[in-house]
Amino acid sequence: MAEKKREGDTLPLRSIHDFLFEIESEWGSFRTGSLLSLVTTVLLFIVFLPRYFLVTLRQGDPLDKLVAVTIAGLLLYSAYTSWRQHKFYQRWEKRLGLLLHLEKELLGE
Repeated sequence: MAEKKREGDTLPLRSIHDFLFEIESEWGSFRTGSLLSLVTTVLLFIVFLPRYFLVTLRQGDPLDKLVAVTIAGLLLYSAYTSWRQHKFYQRWEKRLGLLLHLEKELLGE
């Protein structure tokens, strides 16, 4: 019994079943997080663009303009990466669903 416990402690994963179960339990929060990140970035960009960006470009110093353009660029990049992350989760959600279904068939559940 002590040998099994030591072996289980050193291995990062006991079985594919445990791996799939852990991923399935966390998958929704990952996908929701990517959507929330995308929505938050878009809202920040919508609020940021008219209030700060346009005023700074018209009246700001060169350093202020550089900061405004940098912030706008980073917000766009953040929106792009959040969108790609969400697409990744959508693609792999289907694959993991198929794996879970196959596992249930093989285990006879």
